[in-house]
Amino acid sequence: MAAELLHTEMPSGLRASHADRDRVVDVLTGAAGDGRITAEELDERLSAALSARTLGELAVLTADLPPVPGAAPAKDAVRIEQRGASARRAGGWSVPRLMEIESAWGDVTLDFSSAVITQDTLRIDLDMRGGTLRLITRPGVVVDADSLVIDYGESKVRPAGGPGAPVVLRVEVHGRLGMGRLEVRPPRRWFGG
Repeated sequence: MAAELLHTEMPSGLRASHADRDRVVDVLTGAAGDGRITAEELDERLSAALSARTLGELAVLTADLPPVPGAAPAKDAVRIEQRGASARRAGGWSVPRLMEIESAWGDVTLDFSSAVITQDTLRIDLDMRGGTLRLITRPGVVVDADSLVIDYGESKVRPAGGPGAPVVLRVEVHGRLGMGRLEVRPPRRWFGG
């Protein structure tokens, strides 16, 4: 399996930073210390991590391992309730199994680009009026909104990564969105900065 992980290419994935590579190295060395991977697997994966160019290449190396030591464990369910405001989850937040979102006249942004993912599925039960649910994805995060009912609104979905990217997290959006918008996109790229 480790050999397969080394050959996964994601040319359209987002570029990895030194900090991204360092986080993966921490997870790998912790996993070796816990006996989850062998010394040979550690060497192979460390080599791949240090030479990885994209976040997708890094995600594959840790997909079968627990999150970074010290990271908050994922809750089974998280509820976001708001009126006329905005809510945002970003950075190294732990993705739960279920999110219940009730929102009126405000936006909710879930940024998965640096999120700690410990299971393969997130179900979002949505009740939103007059706002935007924005899901910022990364390679390996796919969104299924086929069960979402949209009344007087719109949906715009742009996948992250190439078609051959291994699925790390499947986000299933259920419920109702009225006079609002579902926006699914990769992180914005900034050039020249």
